[in-house]
Amino acid sequence: MNKEEFLKELKKINININDKTLSKLDEYYEILVEENEKYNLTAITEKNLVYLKHFYDSLSIVRIINLEDQYLLDIGTGAGFPGLVLKIVFPNLKIDLLDSTNKKCLFLQKVIDKLELKNINVINARAEEYAKDNREIYDIVTSRAVAPLKHLLEYSIPLLKVNGNFISLKSNIDEELKNINNYYNKLYLSNEQIIKYELPKELSLRTLYKVTKQNKTPLIYPRMYSQIKKKDI
Repeated sequence: MNKEEFLKELKKINININDKTLSKLDEYYEILVEENEKYNLTAITEKNLVYLKHFYDSLSIVRIINLEDQYLLDIGTGAGFPGLVLKIVFPNLKIDLLDSTNKKCLFLQKVIDKLELKNINVINARAEEYAKDNREIYDIVTSRAVAPLKHLLEYSIPLLKVNGNFISLKSNIDEELKNINNYYNKLYLSNEQIIKYELPKELSLRTLYKVTKQNKTPLIYPRMYSQIKKKDI
């Protein structure tokens, strides 16, 4: 996906990017490639593929949520997908980037400093630990290609405000949606929405999944990681 194709496909999902924003994405890409060997950030480094599989894919979240003036947490953000891409394109977003790997957090901070981004923070922590002391403060919690869906729900829902939305960006989640009703009941979730689409050019399947939090999360959630991994709620 070259830049012209990138801009054309974004317009189809109602995103228009000006030259300044495109320049910031270019700079982000250059830093990513430059630092990739040191920080082990991504196996995808060819520019056209980064713009397709990382930048465009991250921005596709707009298919399922309005990002205007939201406070968003990106769990397991890695090299900043989708959170850092969203901040560049939607500067009014307030964003926290959460990752348990220190070297990835160092990379994220380097990009933020070089691009002079505001109202974006990097948090080096495990999601289940961070959720214990930061309950119900976010409008949106998102995660892209990280952990089983059940685990993500238990990590994420305690962090959301009532009426906030959890959004997962994955490939095919049909198997992960089986036997998930108990999570909906115990975490007070409803309004499930699923949007499937194909990446331009390569036509690989992507899935956007959204649920809404209806009530305060019981204090027993999230459990310790060992419990989350061992047994469903």
